[in-house]
Amino acid sequence: MTPPDTEPIRRSIEVEYWVVDEEGRLAVPDGLADAAPGVEREFVEPLLEIKTTPCETTDELRAELYDRVGSVLRRAAEDGKKLVPLATPISDEEIAEHTSERTRVQNRVVGDDFAYVRHCAGTHVHVEQLPERAIDQLNTFIALDPALALCNSSPYYRGRRLAAGARSKLYRRLAYADVPHQGWLWPYVEDREEWVRRLERRYEDFVHAAADAGVDRRVVQRCFEPESVVWTPVQLREEFGTVEWRSPDAALPADVVRLADRLAETTDRLRDADVRIEGDAGRVGEGDVVLPEFDVVLGYVDAAIEDGLDSTAVESYLERMGFDVDAYDPVTHRLEDDDPLAREDARAVRLEHADRLAADVRERAAVGGD
Repeated sequence: MTPPDTEPIRRSIEVEYWVVDEEGRLAVPDGLADAAPGVEREFVEPLLEIKTTPCETTDELRAELYDRVGSVLRRAAEDGKKLVPLATPISDEEIAEHTSERTRVQNRVVGDDFAYVRHCAGTHVHVEQLPERAIDQLNTFIALDPALALCNSSPYYRGRRLAAGARSKLYRRLAYADVPHQGWLWPYVEDREEWVRRLERRYEDFVHAAADAGVDRRVVQRCFEPESVVWTPVQLREEFGTVEWRSPDAALPADVVRLADRLAETTDRLRDADVRIEGDAGRVGEGDVVLPEFDVVLGYVDAAIEDGLDSTAVESYLERMGFDVDAYDPVTHRLEDDDPLAREDARAVRLEHADRLAADVRERAAVGGD
């Protein structure tokens, strides 16, 4: 996936949704994975992933994602189930895993902290790499990571408020505390060789941690490769020929398509732009892209996780970096009233947001049918 200078830049989306029954209880998505192409079970029982193919335009991406989500929703309705676009299940219920060798290895290496990951549902955006500019593209996406605030969709972990972006905090600060480089945002990269060296170091770190946990190296090699063993939020994916952004929460299709569109537009601008790293402001201009120093980016990321769009610094930064902040209405800021959140209330919240997803898809279908 390397577009010539005149070709559109393809982009794709992977979004995860919780499956619940008509009472809002977490449910197993039996039969839903074959409702449409690109639908897969996740490693925990009540989670479903819906993927698109690489699309050349926003209209194409939007149409495909809505079509696939709509197909799953129709099949789910036949089974008395719904899909919930929230980043965490928000309640204190236990989340069951599928048993697999890969998951067993992660549980051994990460230990009890791997339980945090079971409560996370997110969105991955893939944008194809620009020839000769992939490192600039990767570094730009690193600088854009605070845009996770635009789709923060749950402040809760086990019924208690954790942060505006609870899922991001669970991943980055809690789940991988003992293998920190696996889940943190990595600094800017000089070239591909440096990226490969980082992957190899992190892979060896994981192999050694697995050995310390009693897992044979051959088992790790069977389950993981250097590219698949890290969970850093921005990655250069040679397997797909993309730069992948893994930070956004699960959200409505309209929001994740809007994010993918912005990343593709920014990538297109990199064809001719001068990209440089300097200072603490940052901006995406007509002829240049200025990325703040990495420590400054981390400050914005921390604020995006803790406060989301309640942070005026984050809001101003994202506007300078080209995002239409007013086009987003992160769900997390509507869900911060009750702490702790009772299990019955959590189920009601799930149903409310399942209905929002269904209404969004119905509205899109009505527009498409006009």
